[in-house]
Amino acid sequence: MNNEEIAAVLFKAFETGDMDTVRSLCATDFRARQNLNPEFDIDTLVKFSQAVSAVVQDFRYEEIKRAATATGFVEEHMVRGTLEDGTKLTIAACVVADIENGKIRHLREYLDSAAAAGLLKALS
Repeated sequence: MNNEEIAAVLFKAFETGDMDTVRSLCATDFRARQNLNPEFDIDTLVKFSQAVSAVVQDFRYEEIKRAATATGFVEEHMVRGTLEDGTKLTIAACVVADIENGKIRHLREYLDSAAAAGLLKALS
């Protein structure tokens, strides 16, 4: 798979809750961070994704703009779904990844934290 294909498979796996595929795409020393907060590992990413799936119905990515880079990929998208209280979720996000030897080693997500307030409330 090329870097753009890895991105497509990764985000489809998040949409469908396929955490085995997410894990298979990541290096053993994988690290991620959101909005420059402290880094975390693959187990934390999987747990977070599962928690989001539990509180967001019809979770999906829309308005996708994806490009391979020499060292990974960049993707902008809108995160959409419906929270348990019926509130529509719409969060603009940008994800930057570093890929080495066909595996995602680093993932950096930048998102609109004000738009994510409802999601954060639902997760707590």
